[in-house]
Amino acid sequence: MSATTAPSVRPLGERLPLRTIGVVAGIAVLLYVLNATGTIRLYRPLPAILGQLSLGLINGAFYALLSLGLAVIFGMLNIINFAHGAVFMLGAFTAWALASPAIWLPMMGLSAPDWLQMGYWPALIVAPLIVGLFGLALEKTIISRLYKLDHLYGLLLTFGLALILEGLVRNQFGSSGLPYRIPQALSGPVDLGFMFMPKYRLWVVVAAAGMCLFTWLLIEKTQLGARLRAATENPGLVQAFGVNVPRMISLTYAGGIALAAFAGVLAAPIYSVNPNMGSVFIIKVFAVVVIGGMGSILGSIVTGFMLGIVEGLTKVYYPQGSETVIFVVMVIVLLARPAGLFGKAA
Repeated sequence: MSATTAPSVRPLGERLPLRTIGVVAGIAVLLYVLNATGTIRLYRPLPAILGQLSLGLINGAFYALLSLGLAVIFGMLNIINFAHGAVFMLGAFTAWALASPAIWLPMMGLSAPDWLQMGYWPALIVAPLIVGLFGLALEKTIISRLYKLDHLYGLLLTFGLALILEGLVRNQFGSSGLPYRIPQALSGPVDLGFMFMPKYRLWVVVAAAGMCLFTWLLIEKTQLGARLRAATENPGLVQAFGVNVPRMISLTYAGGIALAAFAGVLAAPIYSVNPNMGSVFIIKVFAVVVIGGMGSILGSIVTGFMLGIVEGLTKVYYPQGSETVIFVVMVIVLLARPAGLFGKAA
């Protein structure tokens, strides 16, 4: 009989990169020193922590949705879409326009019939479809010309598009925020047992998580997603099997744009609807995409929610660093794992 050999256990240094262990140890030492010197106090009242955690979850929901759309467009089309923040803003403005035709139609010399007014729930579906159709037209006329060019051209073009869209909306509606009412069914707080949370904010977290899960399942677990991933690797071969690759690519871009618009509709009752609301998010969202791994669908979702919570906790313990903590995490991740947390090394 042959003797059974015990499974070999690799040392910790082989299972985890030494750079990662060093970075984590450095952060732990830094926190200890800051607490010992009184720069930050690690103890905080539980209500303050829970309150900032809920706000962090809200921001994380928007980070996840926006970075998911960016990851879909970059991962499938290799386009760095800097206009994503402007599309987020367009989603919010489209929902506002559907709810308030009596305000903006007279500006154009048109009358506003009563039947044209649309509430929040229909707008949650109609506004992303309208903005998605705009994205489809954009892809057919402009974006499709960039697929064989360097990424820099796409970045510059979409950056210019973002400036144009924001400028047009600013000239028409001004820079002051426009109100968008929370639907009656979602007004007021809900008792979670350990804290009270506004119903609408809880809905935003649930809706964003549900949309992220649906998108991930669609791309990773369905035949449509398999065809789409194959089309990005070898479009000629997929086309030979009778799949209309250009149409699939166009619909993918429109879908990524619709995700940003969906996030904009969710954000409209929380933030004032204004031309700059997308630019507030977009830089941090790009950092989220880099941390999660460029083009990684799962990485964008997990990292978006995770960094929202980290940002919320930072507001409790070190408020001065809350605006930069995401970029600090990005630097640390790039030093330890240049491909991102969920990205594949080249």
